[in-house]
Amino acid sequence: MRRLLARRMKFHLFGAFVVSVGCAALYKFGIADPRKRAYAEFYKNYDPMKDFEAMRAAGVFESAPPK
Repeated sequence: MRRLLARRMKFHLFGAFVVSVGCAALYKFGIADPRKRAYAEFYKNYDPMKDFEAMRAAGVFESAPPK
């Protein structure tokens, strides 16, 4: 029974480290990178003036009435 806590703590610290690194890797490759690619693809062909004119024509803005 000597040093039982120390031995168990080493095991649990190693397990916690492995789980946390695994979760971080899953988040990075499963969520963050696809999101970055989606934003890059969207802004590659995005025309803000065209979007502004469409919103202006729809009457979204009070300060810029539709033409």
